[in-house]
Amino acid sequence: MAKSRKSFLLRVDPRVHDALKRWADAEFRSLNGQVEYLLRQLLVEQGRLKEGEVDAEPPRPGRPPVE
Repeated sequence: MAKSRKSFLLRVDPRVHDALKRWADAEFRSLNGQVEYLLRQLLVEQGRLKEGEVDAEPPRPGRPPVE
């Protein structure tokens, strides 16, 4: 069963958007995935989220890994 996700609207400066998009492309993530990855890293670093509280990284789209 897939975990539920919450969505929200985020308005950013076009230059910030472009820089995030380039970074996401370089790391083979979607823009949304990159923003979530960075937010998770910062929350853990700042002690506002425990590292084990959530998955280290959201699952990537595509076929699930073979078990």
